[in-house]
Amino acid sequence: MKILLISPRYHPHIGGVEYVVKSIAERLAKMGHEVTVLAGEPRVEKPIEEELNRVHIIKWPTWAPANAYHIPKSKASFGKLLQELGKDCDVVHVHNAHAILPVYGGTKLKRCYPNLRLVFTLHYHGTGHAPTRELLWKLYWRRNIAKLIELANVIHSVSGHEAEKIVSHYPHAKYKLVIIPNGVDEDVFQYRWRGQNSNYMMYAGRIERYKNLEKTIDLAKKLKLEVLIIGLGPHLKKLMNYADKTYKNKVKFLSPQPRNKYLELLSRARYAVNLSEKEAYSIFIAEALAMSAPAIVSKTLFKAWASYCSNAFENLDSYVTIMGCIDAKNLGWESIAKNYINKLYVV
Repeated sequence: MKILLISPRYHPHIGGVEYVVKSIAERLAKMGHEVTVLAGEPRVEKPIEEELNRVHIIKWPTWAPANAYHIPKSKASFGKLLQELGKDCDVVHVHNAHAILPVYGGTKLKRCYPNLRLVFTLHYHGTGHAPTRELLWKLYWRRNIAKLIELANVIHSVSGHEAEKIVSHYPHAKYKLVIIPNGVDEDVFQYRWRGQNSNYMMYAGRIERYKNLEKTIDLAKKLKLEVLIIGLGPHLKKLMNYADKTYKNKVKFLSPQPRNKYLELLSRARYAVNLSEKEAYSIFIAEALAMSAPAIVSKTLFKAWASYCSNAFENLDSYVTIMGCIDAKNLGWESIAKNYINKLYVV
């Protein structure tokens, strides 16, 4: 099968969508499928092509102020590339409703090749995360997403909660929805939680305002635990200032760590924590649960995990502590890739 994945960015950029696309692309290629990733790249002026772990990658120049929008440059040339890539594709899988390049790419391809099977994974937050982006979302962008949902053969959601939100905004998506959770790398299963007596709780991921990391610091203070925050992002400086004022010398910030170091730190944390109310799913929390570490999450994220967890109870400030991911190895990316083939890509 020849599969084209379209994403706002790709490895080595760090982010949830980038991680998902790389993980699924490499597993599909390992299974023997011909996989191409078309992704935006704000740091180049000309397209770059490369091969990595059997995946053919095309990085197209984009304009991405504040790591947002991901607008493809040279639109006419980009359109020609899409037409060329779509000629003999079996499946096009578009990732991310919150960026222009994938939504435009999927819409263009489906209109050029109506019989092409198109899968749309929204990674859906339901709005923009800054005043300007929220206004553009309401006035303009939601209509573009509605068009792509109408054109798509399958709408893929990563949780029941995300699916409900998608259908509430786009009712015509209801009969196209397939729910398959994101996976975790199989190396996670080599680690077991050892943080029962640890003095810190941990967050890892992008540092964005909507992640509610100030509330994470406040919660740690109530629990009399230190906080380890691993990641980079546009909200980092403000968050560091907040930590210095409210919980001085108790919050440690690290840039993204080597994989084995990150997993070791996670296995030794008292809790993994993600209090975001916007996300449909958290791979960081999935990795914590896969090694049986307890996680403190928002009620919104708990809805994504309720069916996977053996124990849950409300914590301080009505957050939810979840424990014990049931049958975690079914969440490995190799198993998830097989579900993609059988439930998303094959008619």
